[in-house]
Amino acid sequence: MTSKRKRSTPPAAPEGERLETNIHTDFSGTMSYSDYLALDRVLGAQKPVSDSPDELLFIVIHQTTELWMKLMFHEVSTATEAIARDDLLPAYKMMARVSRIQAQVIQSWDILSTLTPADYLAFRDRLGHASGFQSWQYRTLEFALGDKNQALIAPYEHDPKIKAKVEAVLERPSLYDQSLRLLARRGFELAPHCLERDFRQPYRADESVKAAWLTVYRDTERWWEIYQLAEKLVDLEDWFQQWRFRHMKTVERIIGFRRGTGGSSGVTYLKKALDRRFFPELWELRTEL
Repeated sequence: MTSKRKRSTPPAAPEGERLETNIHTDFSGTMSYSDYLALDRVLGAQKPVSDSPDELLFIVIHQTTELWMKLMFHEVSTATEAIARDDLLPAYKMMARVSRIQAQVIQSWDILSTLTPADYLAFRDRLGHASGFQSWQYRTLEFALGDKNQALIAPYEHDPKIKAKVEAVLERPSLYDQSLRLLARRGFELAPHCLERDFRQPYRADESVKAAWLTVYRDTERWWEIYQLAEKLVDLEDWFQQWRFRHMKTVERIIGFRRGTGGSSGVTYLKKALDRRFFPELWELRTEL
């Protein structure tokens, strides 16, 4: 006689390994995490042009920086609109968020600095003339903060849609322009050319503006709301300049003083950017307090 074997039932998984009963596992008819974030497109956007195993790092760092810049521009633009309508509390929050984002982006340069000169040279020539200098989001962020330069629109001539976006930001009042208009609305006497001017042109420091900010800093209790705005501006520029500095030092570490792939002077160009101010009077007044 042949004995029938009894089928053994698999032991139940330990309680700590079981899914909670309310966790959803069937997404055939509803939106999943991957759907919401469009991860198929995001994770499929890394397309190396060489066989170098280090190129993926280079691409990911720059793509994530572009995402952070998208958020920074959104926050700066929304803060600018809030200041224009005298709604300062939301503006403080948005500006503080930008500073924290900048801290995050600065740390990304530490990751990119693990790319040695030999690593980068293995695929640098494959980039052609593509360069971070051409980042239109970075340019609009600079323009939104007040660092205007009409000549920097030239790299976007080939793409009318991008050019139009950058030009629109160039032509409108910056975060600092709206802050100065706020000062005027609060009773400070500013030179008329500081309030109504060609916003495509770079802002130039003015003694009437410095005098207004000095009044705020010398009586912070009376002007506390505006003083808070001033310090948020300083904090934002401080972090932005640290970002610029880490960019410059990372480039110097990887390629030295070679010319950039986009044709710029590379490190030399980046060093010049460190001398440009968004909010000049807020830095100048500290010597006179």
